[in-house]
Order: sequence, then C-alpha cells, then structure tokens
Amino acid sequence: MTIRVERVMEIPADPQAVWAFIVDPEKRARPISVVTGFDLDDEDGRKATWTVKLPIPLINKTVEVDTEDVERDPPRYVKFTGRSRVMQVVGEHTLEPTDTGTRLTNEFTVEGRVPGVERYFKRNLEREFDNLEDALFEDLGLRL
Repeated sequence: MTIRVERVMEIPADPQAVWAFIVDPEKRARPISVVTGFDLDDEDGRKATWTVKLPIPLINKTVEVDTEDVERDPPRYVKFTGRSRVMQVVGEHTLEPTDTGTRLTNEFTVEGRVPGVERYFKRNLEREFDNLEDALFEDLGLRL
C-alpha cells in the first residue's frame, strides 16, 4: 500500500529564501520527529543518510534512509527520494512566487515494505508537515 499526502503553505518570504531552506538536507531532516540522526553524504548537499526511529512494533531499532535530491530546478522545484529496507519515500517541493511571498507545495509518497509503515505515516504526516512549516518560519525569522 502507498500513501500520498500534500500540503500547501503560504510563506511571507521570497522564493530564494524558502529555496535555501528546502534544499538544505539538514534543515529538511531535522524537523521530522522520527529523524534521530543525519549524515551528509556528499559536498553539494544532494545525498544524505537519515537515521529514523519509527514507533512501529515490527521495527524496534533505528533504520537508515538513504536520501538523494534527484531533480532540482532552482528556485522552483526539488524532488528527493529516500530508500531503506522498511520504506521508500518520494518528496516533492514546488515553490511559486505570489504577491505576498511564496506558495510552497509539499507532496510526499510513502511506500512501506514492512507492515505498519504506511499506517504510521498516514496518521502522522500532517504533524510532520506542521513541524516542517514551524522550522521554516523559525529559520526565516517569521511568525506563524
């Protein structure tokens, strides 16, 4: 089973500022509550390994998720993939300039390879989007 979730955020900042946050693999990973560690795997910031602890009965230890930005069109679009033995993730961030700043559309697809992974993300992905939005606003010095 695969789940897909989308969230649109209106950010009162120019696209370049939002872009700087969203393509930084560390800034993108740190707000996610299940990410317990992070290692940058290359100098240009396109590859990283996230250490993830999912509160799922069949997974009682941390899992490494190898992430990579597979497509970038600055400052408009970035797509990344994440692969591990328990799940595959595809994340897409589309930035559009608006009269008041930037519209950021976030789309995530999660395909679990272990029972319970999709159910966990279906229940919790909205909260993870909230965490990402909070971190972005904080990084930009803005208030929600």
